[in-house]
Amino acid sequence: MNIYVDANAAFDGNGTKNRPFRRINEAAKIAMPGDEVIVAPGIYRENVNPVHGGREDARIVYRSEKPLGAVITGAEIVPGWERYKGDVYVTRVKNGVFSDYNPYTTLVYGDWYFAAPNKHTGCVWLNDKALYEAVSLEECVKGEIYECSWEPEESKKKWFTEQDEETDETVIYANFGGADPSEEKVEITVRRECFMPKAEGRGYITVSGFDINKAATTWAPPAAYQDGMISPHWSRGWIIEDCDIWGSKCSGICIGRYYDPKNSNFYTTEHVKSPTQMERDSVCRGQFYGWFKEKIGGHIIRRNNIHHCEQGGIIGRMGGVFSLIEDNHIHHINNMMELGGAEIAGIKMHAAIDVVMRRNHIHHCTMGIWCDWEAQGTRITQNLLHDNERPGFAKQLEGGMTCQDIFVEVSHGPTLIDNNVLLSDVSLRIATQGVAMVHNLCAGSFTFVGDGTTWRYTPYHMPHRTEVMGFMTILHGDDRFYNNIFIQKWPAEDWVVTNDSDPSVRMVENRKVGTYCWDEYPTYDEWIKQFDIDEPYPNMKKHEDAHFAHLPVWIDGNAYFEGASGYKNEKHAFDGSSGTVHVDAVEKDGVYYLDTNIYDVMKDFEVSMINTDTLGKAFEPQQKFENPDGTPITFDYDYFGDHRGTKIIPGPFADCPPKDRKLY
Repeated sequence: MNIYVDANAAFDGNGTKNRPFRRINEAAKIAMPGDEVIVAPGIYRENVNPVHGGREDARIVYRSEKPLGAVITGAEIVPGWERYKGDVYVTRVKNGVFSDYNPYTTLVYGDWYFAAPNKHTGCVWLNDKALYEAVSLEECVKGEIYECSWEPEESKKKWFTEQDEETDETVIYANFGGADPSEEKVEITVRRECFMPKAEGRGYITVSGFDINKAATTWAPPAAYQDGMISPHWSRGWIIEDCDIWGSKCSGICIGRYYDPKNSNFYTTEHVKSPTQMERDSVCRGQFYGWFKEKIGGHIIRRNNIHHCEQGGIIGRMGGVFSLIEDNHIHHINNMMELGGAEIAGIKMHAAIDVVMRRNHIHHCTMGIWCDWEAQGTRITQNLLHDNERPGFAKQLEGGMTCQDIFVEVSHGPTLIDNNVLLSDVSLRIATQGVAMVHNLCAGSFTFVGDGTTWRYTPYHMPHRTEVMGFMTILHGDDRFYNNIFIQKWPAEDWVVTNDSDPSVRMVENRKVGTYCWDEYPTYDEWIKQFDIDEPYPNMKKHEDAHFAHLPVWIDGNAYFEGASGYKNEKHAFDGSSGTVHVDAVEKDGVYYLDTNIYDVMKDFEVSMINTDTLGKAFEPQQKFENPDGTPITFDYDYFGDHRGTKIIPGPFADCPPKDRKLY
């Protein structure tokens, strides 16, 4: 059955084509498996709550009749601004408007939040641009540049809020930078979400073609309730496609955790257990809450434009397992730099078990992709990442995260990163083990090799399942690097940055490119000798030191340019230090092309074809680097999907791409 919705209808109807509903929520109350909700162009100021889910063989589809014509927003127009002083105006909003959730009394805060907790979940918008929140009325009036912002001129426009207890009103002051609010579109964020079922388990829903924007979402750490502007809310089989998703205070899309009142921001509220212990707790309690392949995850997020969110574009703990994230454009995440903590990235996922992220374009984010804990069976392939680095003019926020294209943390693998173009000054932060990098182009360094984890016991799982197989701390190593190109595109001098969780501590981050970072790590032959595997009756204490030592690495077939350095035991590598090379992603009218002469210098250097058997098994889970369905991978296709023939060369391209071939 088709159900029709039109915000511009003359009067409310019954959902038929001739008498459509005026609100999407009316359709969401009655839509059943197999139904399609067709939404006419218009602005829908509501939080859509699907009451029913679909079935695998009969989805419920919510579709914008005109692509991006239907706008679902968590914001409301606010008239009645009066001049307060200079460019600052003031308005009052009755608190009844906010029901039981007031974004102007709710701070962004929770586990793993490191910045000062002085920003609210609400926001003021001037012509669809977010104003910066001031911590005092004086700061709002001054309208000075916020020195951490990636867009300093925009940061002069500010807002400040306070409560009038006598009148039960929210008072909002706003410095519009000379604009007259009576002549411009001024909104405030009112609703917490835009499209999210209140109940868990509402699966097999498709959301297609909507403009979803401006929600007062909350900080979404891994051991807490997680919301986003749009979220499946602990269910299975959603499709979110062809949407424009922007303007979330925290998360754009959340494919996150179940709600557990006994483990929700437990560290923040109780302090008595470490936050990492509560994450282990969360994983094990998840089995009780139905964390099984048959019930949770398996979502598809594709062809969306996700941007200008201040925590993350896509966020989730556990609820995103077995999902596909493809062909999305994710950009300008956390650029206001008002928020800081360990959950910020274009894509930030805990437990990305058998998640495939492919053909995404991710740029101008504090981090591109962050896979934290249990990146088991995760594959990151055919993505373009660039400019995921703090501009030189912007000050590092105290509690703000360091920048990189990809961060894999405290996982046991197997985590596969192949056929990507990584052009930021850090390609991979690797405080983890069990990673394979194959056929990538890396213009940045590896950081936190063998560091950044302390004793972090994290789980690993039965292959291609959620059931926990065991826990172990991170030994580092167990990594493979085959057929990559490394180029020292950025200055090689070390960076000194503040520690994200303790601003008083200074850290040194290397910017020298290459696999030399693993020089202290053994080859497999060196490592296996420690265990005397032919000894029939070993003393179990004899190998204790070896059981907690670094794991071996496998490194071969890589090419190094402009001072990038290789692993000392690499047998077959290309040294391009004698030739001057360059590599750039060149943007023309919103389209990106590759400009490089690497392939001219590399000429006839050939390497071997890599496959699942070459890579072996990740050490702890004893799982192969393979497809989510358990089938093997042969890396005979490149970044574009072109076939690699009998001549195999390093890097993500089967051959040098012409300058007029689009990267994205």
